[in-house]
Amino acid sequence: MSAGNPAIRILIADDHPLLREGVAAVLEQEPDIELVAEASDGLEAVEQFRHHRPDVTLMDLEMPGMGGIEAIQAIRKEFEHAVIMVLTTYKGDAQALRALKAGAKGYMLKSAVRKELVDSIRLLHAGKRCIPAEIATEIASHAVDDALTLREMAVLKCVAAGQSNKVIARELSISEDTVKVHMKSILSKLDARARTHAVTIALRRGIIGP
Repeated sequence: MSAGNPAIRILIADDHPLLREGVAAVLEQEPDIELVAEASDGLEAVEQFRHHRPDVTLMDLEMPGMGGIEAIQAIRKEFEHAVIMVLTTYKGDAQALRALKAGAKGYMLKSAVRKELVDSIRLLHAGKRCIPAEIATEIASHAVDDALTLREMAVLKCVAAGQSNKVIARELSISEDTVKVHMKSILSKLDARARTHAVTIALRRGIIGP
């Protein structure tokens, strides 16, 4: 690149070496993009960001130790103009919305990396947002839904683990009747037919993790 048009400098944070290698292979074909640093977890991503100050950071969400959401929040707190794009396998609208609220400017499914990564990096560097149409549509379709409360999410995670109302009540130090009230609210908010259906919906949308 000429001095007048320096390369777009990239940091990638992902705990899978093969994914990082794949991204590096894609980027090395582009004369206007340079991979300057890699990280295998969120904490390392924050440290590498401080050291390299990349133009665009590619961030996985599920990493050991500090996860992607926490890393995005930490970086944006220290560097408010940081440009971060999430790379993930999860299509869920709730997960995407959490990432965007944390400060991510883009969201990309790992399955689309080879086809869309380079163009998305250039768009982000130009000040644009980058969100797949399917995820943007999901976010919009649930925009007016009532969100689950923290207690309802705790109950739903217990249900996902296969626990009965009795066990959930003991686990959360509430009565079985209260568990039933929470479940009724959960089914209503998620438009679910039954407990297992509610868990399926919550996993698909990223409301609770796998």
